[in-house]
Amino acid sequence: MPSRSPWTCILWDVDGTIVDASDGILRRLTITLDHFGKTPPTRAELVHWIGPPMYDSFQANVGMTPAESEEAVRWYRTLGKADGYTTGAKLYPGIGELIAEIAAAGIAQATASSKPELQVAALMDHFELAPHLAAIVGATPDEKTLATKADIVAESLRRLEASGADTSRPVLIGDRHHDIEGGAANGVPVVFVRWGFSWPHESEGSAATVSTADELRALLLVDDPPAGTRV
Repeated sequence: MPSRSPWTCILWDVDGTIVDASDGILRRLTITLDHFGKTPPTRAELVHWIGPPMYDSFQANVGMTPAESEEAVRWYRTLGKADGYTTGAKLYPGIGELIAEIAAAGIAQATASSKPELQVAALMDHFELAPHLAAIVGATPDEKTLATKADIVAESLRRLEASGADTSRPVLIGDRHHDIEGGAANGVPVVFVRWGFSWPHESEGSAATVSTADELRALLLVDDPPAGTRV
């Protein structure tokens, strides 16, 4: 059945929204923080780490200075490169299929991730989602030049527009308060997904919240009735 959307384009956060990369993140954080003499997080504490730029997380969560954080990020990224950026990552149920269905409906999509763009691209290729995306956008390698969610959302919209996409009614799908703040800075409403890494209160300010891919689909796609059907 043909589908359409109330949105002209859809932006996707990656970690905690499309991809669960927590196993690899926890392993690399444990090795990195052990190396720098800091206490590694438990799985439950990953909520403090996944979402904001890693440069900020090292400062906020273990009290590193900006210079120490830069060194820790370099160490952490070296581990990621050695691991392979897709090791241990998995798609959240139904999300890959939903992205493919949205693309088939002719709705432009892009990532808007605080993860380095090289890693985002590797993940999208690995899960065969890249062909469904008009733009793959993440942070710059230094995670400072282009790092805030507001700037990344703006860059996603810029690249979509440059590709010829209609950006007049965008929506961002995300799982952290950073997504809501970044969306608000660009006038983009956010659908908040509850399967990621967040505290319950972080959904405040979102346009809607969902707990499953089916609930998300209902907000992003509308099925057209069969030809000849009275509505």
